[in-house]
Amino acid sequence: MNKITNLTLSTSLISMLAMGTAHASDVYADFPITLKGYSGDAKTSESYGGQMARHMLHNGLKKAASSGDMSKMETYFNGAKSVAILDPKSSSKFPIKQKLVEELSDGKTLIKKTYKGNVIGWPGNMTGAEVIQFMMEKAASSPKGFDPNTGYNYPQLISKFAMGAVFYNQACTNYLGDKKLSAKSKPNNAPYKDGARYTGKEHVWDEAFGYWGAAAHTLTLSAKESYEVAKKKNLSAADYNKDGVVDAGTEMTYAHAYYASGFDKGGKTNYLETVTRAFLDGRKAITAAKGEALGWNSRTKMKKAASTICANWEKVIAEAVFKYAGSVYKDLDKLNTIMEAKGDPKKAFATYAKHWGEAKGFAMALEAGKEDRSAVSTKLTSLLGYGPWLPNLSQVTDIAKDGSYVKDEASTLAVYQLHMLKIQKLMVDEFGIAARNNDMLGSMDDLAAKLGGSGYAEND
Repeated sequence: MNKITNLTLSTSLISMLAMGTAHASDVYADFPITLKGYSGDAKTSESYGGQMARHMLHNGLKKAASSGDMSKMETYFNGAKSVAILDPKSSSKFPIKQKLVEELSDGKTLIKKTYKGNVIGWPGNMTGAEVIQFMMEKAASSPKGFDPNTGYNYPQLISKFAMGAVFYNQACTNYLGDKKLSAKSKPNNAPYKDGARYTGKEHVWDEAFGYWGAAAHTLTLSAKESYEVAKKKNLSAADYNKDGVVDAGTEMTYAHAYYASGFDKGGKTNYLETVTRAFLDGRKAITAAKGEALGWNSRTKMKKAASTICANWEKVIAEAVFKYAGSVYKDLDKLNTIMEAKGDPKKAFATYAKHWGEAKGFAMALEAGKEDRSAVSTKLTSLLGYGPWLPNLSQVTDIAKDGSYVKDEASTLAVYQLHMLKIQKLMVDEFGIAARNNDMLGSMDDLAAKLGGSGYAEND
């Protein structure tokens, strides 16, 4: 059986009836052709293979960043022909249908779709693409992508920032932005491009959905099952059409949909279903127009759905900043205990650096959305720094003209720990997050008091 996006409506329905638990109305698939005058053989109009190809490129870039091979990293960032899918990796327990990125879509890159603004959270006044390229160059000269002299874990920094700078940015500032959702841009009564089987608005919406990273059948799964799919630990949940293999383009969970699944399985939030349902409802409203130009009511529904999507998507990223700031706080406790006992801190420091890289990458990603988050980003940069706190009481503070890092004196470990708690409080205050994994805010007053007063608990 072919992947979900290529199934005919009748075949898909028969398959779902046979499974008994899934519902056609809950699957992002099998939307009929509504484009007036289309005379091709296709039976369905959804198409987001290019976005799924970029998920493969991102996953491959993260893997390549720990290899020390600059040309390999460039292959996944810049795109090339016959690029192997490194992740998800196929196995006998979790077989993946595709082997090459171009089986999903060819000619795709990450570099051309990366956030074009200057990044506040990284020194050097660089654009999003320039930041990633700079990190790639540094990763190439760092064993397994980790530099213990600066504390930079480049695979984590690159991955977490790229997810925001490409996927989140493209979806919420481009495809779900005011221009693309306007009546004149990519109208619904015309093809997206010559020869397409879908209308302008249909494809704009599909492309945004692809960047979210949810499997087409996500709404038939629990958050826990979606999370297990991303981890390649639940073949039954992944293999929606029961053909014995997992389609990397329609049956896997990636990127921010994966993180949403992780937060939601704790039972306090519902980001995955909220965002995916809004995508599905928006697509149904577009399909219901039957190839006619969208009226005011339809575009209002679309804009409302887009607002829901991007507000919750941003919260998922903020939840990740909160989570990893908490991890860094706990890592510093462990690191301090080891150092006071004069033990070997190497392993604990590497774990700390990994979590810091995740916190920093997600923090920088918040800059790439539709809303102006420059004030929040400035605060985050002040608290996290350009680099992590280092045991020799130094910290990266800038980049020299020759590309080397400049260091200066850092705060004490306890003060930097307090910064992590301030970051957690900032995420709660600014974004109203609710999952709050690794919540360490209960330690804030005691730590502030230990450092000399309640003034320490105020946000910088």
